[in-house]
Amino acid sequence: MEIEEDEERRRQRKLEEALEVKSLRRIISAYLNYPEAAEEDVRRYEKSFKKLPPAHKALLPHYPSKFKNLRRCISLNSYFIFTMLQAFEPPLDMSQDVDGCKDPHLENFEHGHCHSEERNASSCQSVSTSGRMCCSNHAQACSQEKSNIMSNPTTELQEVKSEQQHEPIFGSGAGEVENKNEIAECCSNDVADSNGNAFSSPHDWLDPSLQLNVPLVDVDKVRCIIRNIVRDWAAEGEKERNQCYKPILEELDAQFPNRSKESPPACLVPGAGLGRLALEISCLGFISQGNEFSYYMMICSSFILNHTETTGQWTIYPWIHSNCNSLSDNDQLRPVLIPDIHPASAGITEGFSMCGGDFVEVYNDSSQIGVWDAVVTCFFIDTAHNIIEYIEIISRILKEGGVWINFGPLLYHFADMYGQEDDMSIELSLEDVKKIAFHYGFKLEKEQTIETTYTTNPRSMMQNHYHAAFWTMRKKRTTTT
Repeated sequence: MEIEEDEERRRQRKLEEALEVKSLRRIISAYLNYPEAAEEDVRRYEKSFKKLPPAHKALLPHYPSKFKNLRRCISLNSYFIFTMLQAFEPPLDMSQDVDGCKDPHLENFEHGHCHSEERNASSCQSVSTSGRMCCSNHAQACSQEKSNIMSNPTTELQEVKSEQQHEPIFGSGAGEVENKNEIAECCSNDVADSNGNAFSSPHDWLDPSLQLNVPLVDVDKVRCIIRNIVRDWAAEGEKERNQCYKPILEELDAQFPNRSKESPPACLVPGAGLGRLALEISCLGFISQGNEFSYYMMICSSFILNHTETTGQWTIYPWIHSNCNSLSDNDQLRPVLIPDIHPASAGITEGFSMCGGDFVEVYNDSSQIGVWDAVVTCFFIDTAHNIIEYIEIISRILKEGGVWINFGPLLYHFADMYGQEDDMSIELSLEDVKKIAFHYGFKLEKEQTIETTYTTNPRSMMQNHYHAAFWTMRKKRTTTT
């Protein structure tokens, strides 16, 4: 009987790993398909332009030059993307055959809005005050399959190169890739896997035969990541960061005025995205851990946190993917330099880490009970299928007297899912959210509404604004008689 159970567990683990490989391969394929999808947009613009009557076409003599500039911008975005992918070390054997592996939940699982991409898992990275980067060689299972691999996300960290030892893969980001052949040459270069796993070489896992045909909606998520880079890692995103992150950082600073360098308070940041908020919290003097479940996000944050050598190292063009609501072509085609700070030189507190995994799967573990002094959620709680479960877990993992600082709207990400009978989306009003929090032992200390945007082009004629809920709640201490 035990032999049969062991065999079943091995079979299940193998299936889960195959599902993760398939999901990760799909995400990598979305990144790799970015240049062709963007080029297709430009061809569509050209086709429409050519249909104009000669008299109308004569009024736009600069348009052929604009199309050429768009292609140059796409080329530079692609250069950044492929450099990022070459630095990524897949946690699994990407060459394994997963064609027969089907996940009925994949489409539902990969649904998400721009401020919350696919909630897939990635590895755990750590950065110390010496600037030495660490990353785990394990990963949480993807899709909706359960895994205990990262139930203790702070363990099994492996040290990799320090910032002084980093060497650029292709050199400065100021270089330009003019065509697909040069991009392909970039992708054919070998990069050694620090674990010595041959399958992690881009020569293998970026092989065209291993790539998947992905829908355009997947490539749209790559464009969304590019906009998120601006929000977290560009000077142009400072206004949004001041709207969202600054109030959180000021509140944390006020809540923990006498932080000890010898024993810093621990703060968890679920839904950490590209990692800027978690890093800023670390720089305040907290042991900060960002938690993210999106491979799209984790691949990018890992690259910026671990492979950045200087400020402004890379140039991207985040606003080229839409012709709508532009004040001028120059606005649409303007470059953005990233990052605006050098992460390893930012003054982080030892113990800073980025942990990949589903929030519920990782932090609903008994080892997490009463671990955290603070939990910070920014544009996160509405990513839940069941927001009550999120609140329950936040309460459980906080120490008594610990604080929960929340910032964001209630744009429930699964609210517009139709035809998924096995899916759920609990969409509570703000009033009900607070009532649930009170039930789980929270006391409201501060509350206000702050107007903000999210990954918005600051020069666009259209600006979507949120009236975000910002609160501080404290977990009540248990009274003893």
